[in-house]
Amino acid sequence: MLLQLLDYLGVAVFAVTGGIVASRKQLDFIALLFFATVTGIGGGTLRDLLLGVPVFWVENEAYVLVCLFVSIVVWFFAHLIERLSKPLRWADAIGISAYSVMGAAKAMSVGDTVLVAVLMGVVTATFGGIIRDTIAGEASSIVKPEIYVSAAFGGAGSFVLLAAMGTPQIVAACLAAAVALILRGGAILRGWTLPGYGTRRDG
Repeated sequence: MLLQLLDYLGVAVFAVTGGIVASRKQLDFIALLFFATVTGIGGGTLRDLLLGVPVFWVENEAYVLVCLFVSIVVWFFAHLIERLSKPLRWADAIGISAYSVMGAAKAMSVGDTVLVAVLMGVVTATFGGIIRDTIAGEASSIVKPEIYVSAAFGGAGSFVLLAAMGTPQIVAACLAAAVALILRGGAILRGWTLPGYGTRRDG
């Protein structure tokens, strides 16, 4: 049940980010719905295709309905959402924390290795945002120096590690999601980064 909720949460918050980007570009509702849906289901779609399992939203149309509901909310209330502090980045952070865990958990549920599970967590958490930014013609956070992919890696890796240690799934999921959110939140609030290639070379 917890993983199901994380799946819905990941779809919903990523759909919010897609809707916000579309609203900033003053697009019509259909375009906003497209952005929200592609962003919401993009990461999970790639995950399922790579794992060779049925695509989650094809089997359960509730995910598409979640994107539709989010699109309607954003269409009417985007101007209010924008009044919040960095709404796009925080929604993205929540999506990363939920989807990094869900992606890793789904890979483990079908019997894949630890390494594959971690990679699936990263892919699930980041690919929807990459699609969103690419279509919108904006620089993706993935190519910026701040912690982004590393947050997804931290969440997925923590979940896999805790699960391997025999930690109850609900505890492992909550702790791992918290790790990802703290890492990404630190990047948003404090500008946390990891040493880049240029820094190592110059040193």
